[in-house]
Amino acid sequence: MSWVTAVEQLRRDRRPGVVVTVAAVRGHAPREAGAKMVVAQDATWESIGGGNLEATALARAREMLAQQRGIPELFTLSLTDRAPAEHGVQCCGGEVTLLLEPLAVVASVAIFGIGHVGLELARILSRHDLELHLVDSRAEHLSPHRLADVLTGSASVHPHHAPVPEVVLGQVPTGTHVLVLTHDHAEDVALCDAALRCTHLGSIGLIGSAAKWSRFTRRLAEEGHTPADLARITTPIGLPDLSGKDPATIALSIAADLVRTLERERAAGRPRR
Repeated sequence: MSWVTAVEQLRRDRRPGVVVTVAAVRGHAPREAGAKMVVAQDATWESIGGGNLEATALARAREMLAQQRGIPELFTLSLTDRAPAEHGVQCCGGEVTLLLEPLAVVASVAIFGIGHVGLELARILSRHDLELHLVDSRAEHLSPHRLADVLTGSASVHPHHAPVPEVVLGQVPTGTHVLVLTHDHAEDVALCDAALRCTHLGSIGLIGSAAKWSRFTRRLAEEGHTPADLARITTPIGLPDLSGKDPATIALSIAADLVRTLERERAAGRPRR
């Protein structure tokens, strides 16, 4: 498997990895500058030349994975019989600089309700490196024509037409951040109920007013949810100091708040599985 295919597979499987690149070579070395190897915790793909060079890179890459270090690293190894070596002598005579680039697990976001606000939000988030799930009970709201500018972004977009949208909650990856903003308050409360029963989700956000949440808390309490359960839902969503009510402003507010959450996750080093 090529290193490009390996990276794509790790992204699909939501597994972290490290790309090891021969960044520079002086003198003789097993591989030329630009050679790459991909390292996961339990597998490797391609080679940067074997021997002490590759074994040292492999150990450092797996140390990065174990410690969840997200910053690229450079290091240089001498390939002579006088150089320190932990994995056998390699006496090609040259010097190799390696670049180790961690591949973080891409964040996953699910938007339930692709109406006016949901579509504007999808447009913004599609420009980020995300796994983006778009869920609606109305098939026409997920048509390729309507989502045309969403599908051209950086995100991996997964439309879900679901007459019972809460079913999709069981299909999204672990750690998915859920945003509930459908056209139907009955659908919203059903999604909140189902989301609170899931243990694999990230944050849960609900669009709406204080009056809406007051009605929802009564309904959800009747379904057996405790105050601690209800505290898992953030409502209203978005930045409180952005007060505009047009869809584009609301979507911008929600997206900014969510991106801030994702940045805090990355800074804290929490893995997204």
